[in-house]
Amino acid sequence: MIAKVIVDVPVKGTNRPFDYRVPERFSSWIAIGSRVGVPFGPRTVQGFVVGLEKPAEKLELGSWEELLVPAAAAVAPVKLKDIATVLDVEPPLTEELVSLARWMGETYLCHEITALQAMIPGALKAKAERMIALGPHAPGLDGAESPAGASPAGSAVPRLNLLTAEEEAVLRYVGAKGSVSADALLDKFPYSGQLLKSWIQAGVLAEDQVMKDRIAVKTALTVFPVLSPESCQEEAEALPKSAKRQKDVLLYLAEHPEPVRLAELTLALEVGAGTVKSLADKGLLRLEDVEVQRDPYAKRGFARTLPLPLTEEQTKVFEPVKEAVKAGRHEMFLLHGVTGSGKTEVYLQSIQVCLDQGKEAIVLVPEISLTPQMVERFKGRFGDDVAVLHSRLSNGERYDEWRKIASGQVRVVIGARSAIFAPFTKLGLVIIDEEHESSYKQEESPKYHAREVAAARARSFGASVVLGSATPSLESWHEAERGVYKLLTMKERVEGRPMPPVRIVDMRDELQGGNRSMFSRPLHQALQERLERGEQSVLLLNRRGYSTFVMCRSCGYTVICPHCDISLTYHQTSGMLRCHYCGYAERQPAVCPDCQSEHIRYFGTGTQRVEEELAKQFPGIRVIRMDVDTTSEKGAHERLLTDFRQKKADVLLGTQMVAKGLDFPDVTLVGVITADTMLNLPDFRSAERTFQLLTQVAGRAGRHQKPGEVFVQTYTPEHYSVVTAGGHDFHAFVEHELNHRRMGGYPPYCRLILITLSHEQLPFLIKTSENLVKRLKELAQEAGLSGFHPGTSSGPRSALEVLGPVASPIPRIKDRYRFQCMVKYRGDTRVSSIVGRAVEAFDDLCRQEKLLIGVDVDPQVLM
Repeated sequence: MIAKVIVDVPVKGTNRPFDYRVPERFSSWIAIGSRVGVPFGPRTVQGFVVGLEKPAEKLELGSWEELLVPAAAAVAPVKLKDIATVLDVEPPLTEELVSLARWMGETYLCHEITALQAMIPGALKAKAERMIALGPHAPGLDGAESPAGASPAGSAVPRLNLLTAEEEAVLRYVGAKGSVSADALLDKFPYSGQLLKSWIQAGVLAEDQVMKDRIAVKTALTVFPVLSPESCQEEAEALPKSAKRQKDVLLYLAEHPEPVRLAELTLALEVGAGTVKSLADKGLLRLEDVEVQRDPYAKRGFARTLPLPLTEEQTKVFEPVKEAVKAGRHEMFLLHGVTGSGKTEVYLQSIQVCLDQGKEAIVLVPEISLTPQMVERFKGRFGDDVAVLHSRLSNGERYDEWRKIASGQVRVVIGARSAIFAPFTKLGLVIIDEEHESSYKQEESPKYHAREVAAARARSFGASVVLGSATPSLESWHEAERGVYKLLTMKERVEGRPMPPVRIVDMRDELQGGNRSMFSRPLHQALQERLERGEQSVLLLNRRGYSTFVMCRSCGYTVICPHCDISLTYHQTSGMLRCHYCGYAERQPAVCPDCQSEHIRYFGTGTQRVEEELAKQFPGIRVIRMDVDTTSEKGAHERLLTDFRQKKADVLLGTQMVAKGLDFPDVTLVGVITADTMLNLPDFRSAERTFQLLTQVAGRAGRHQKPGEVFVQTYTPEHYSVVTAGGHDFHAFVEHELNHRRMGGYPPYCRLILITLSHEQLPFLIKTSENLVKRLKELAQEAGLSGFHPGTSSGPRSALEVLGPVASPIPRIKDRYRFQCMVKYRGDTRVSSIVGRAVEAFDDLCRQEKLLIGVDVDPQVLM
């Protein structure tokens, strides 16, 4: 049998299957989706089987027929290499996921191996390890000659009686181990590198490459009783008085006849492991290594919940989803429900319908900070039928959760973006909560969007997809208007609770009135009232750190990152200036580096500074700050949110991670420190993101019995995104924004491909960028793709326009200059292949000149 293998070498020329022969011993183990180790050049690499076929049978020819076969047909067949090893008992990928990887490679212009690797946990990204064993010409360690017979004349094969002490020690060490890694051998004998090399060449030692995963299954030594409780009692009484500890162990096993971990037993009885092992040597108990699954929620208890009665609106949106899931029909639903309208209960009951059909469900959430609360709701409803996948799990935890899915132990997966690749085989429903979030788009290769991958997977299973949001993306809304998605709407909060009133505060008026504080007078008063009433508040500032830049007031010098064209952010806790793009850090300057003036000041506001100001203006206030700096440790999100839920703080202050999905009964005030943070970014989506963020954070207030209030501080109160967010008017915003998009020729009226080039030399980069754009235009003209005009939604479906090249909004990152060009097009799938062909023409430059070219299909960020 021949296996088609995609090898883990993501370079030009390897983005295709390679043929390998399947040895007879592996024939029953290998299937499409199997992970294998294969020889590739001088090394062994990991690969994935993407196809299997039987070798072509030899053509039997008669004597006269041989005359009709041209000589060229008699060329000897290529000798295929054998697959070296199979890395898994069961294939980690299904045939459907292998097909999906092929689709992703074509759609997002990435190597197929990159897509395949994105689908498995990091623990399964194996590496080759060099293993050393005794070779055929190794001298007998008992004094006999080489087992292979006489040594070849003139070879480097040693005779035992001529070995130095260290050489003999090396041979005896390898012989005792049987097989040892080269790294371990060099650690043991650090000066034997040249000796090992010569011995391998001479056959004294043999080298092999073995594929090993980065993490192993976790095991724990476990005690198994082999006697009945009565026999344990009798054996304990028969022991001498000096064996008191052994007696305690046997008496414990008599009372607890089930298996127990060795560590737990020794801790409970305060005995040494040697005591237990002595009993094992006597045959009175058995010790075995037993697999232990790493469960991130093992120590958490989840109160079971029952389905809630649905409101009239919830029932109206639930019914079509239920019908589609029951019928096994592929449908795309857009669930537009205001904050607090009960979307989560609709999700839960839809999943129950899916499970009742014997099918499986995936739930995606956009932020890790949302996961703890969502996990609590889903574990409470479905118990151990839920697995959790997100990036804050350890490699081992993520691996074990993934194995639960692959083995069919669970039927519901909840997690962030990559959970869409859960290896289900009976997928019936995919739910994407807060579907508008840009975090569903991966910014590294493969640059996929989870929404599009979900749709592709659902099509292959005949499954339904529910996209839920209070502020749907304009692309999804446009698809619903066209009838591609089925629109489901919930306009009211549960139990008729009112939407919180939003007060827009013009900070220009505050400044003219003499208030130079970061808190407007109305927000200050509202915070004071909540503190007096014992209620909680949420404050949003989408900018971490203490200040956004440091500037000299004497000469205007601004402290810039030496490796990126971006100002450094001051972090007061560490007293450091940091670059949020490359990680560069330096101590805060006492004087201006340029003019030596002492008048160096901090400008702009970050979350650290707001926290400090709260402490000054409200003595005794308890603040929990949530941003990248405070949530970098594992479990930090859950711990901080649990503390806030338990009312250990009066204010939850943070970046956009506090704006979405959180539900706290005592939060009656939401304050937005500045609504202009994202409004001024050079991105056509800046107004949409501002509206979404303001609407989402406003929805955190008044979700339960206590009424809420929202204050939005801004320097541009007249901007339509701020005005419509203040009025909770999604439709007014959509009408205004779509008009802008239509006139500018931006999504959803076209699609985009962003091409970013970077190099250390600016002149070379400019010239190369111009050549790439020229090549793109030539290929587009050859394909007859022309006629795109901004401001029109009609015209030829095969329409394309190339913009640029221009310097990127951040023109230099990590000492590399950056240029970009953009392709706008409508409705023609050939555009991706055209861009791919244009970029491939520069592969040699990329290799020779260290040029980097990144392609982002349907980009969410243009920076």
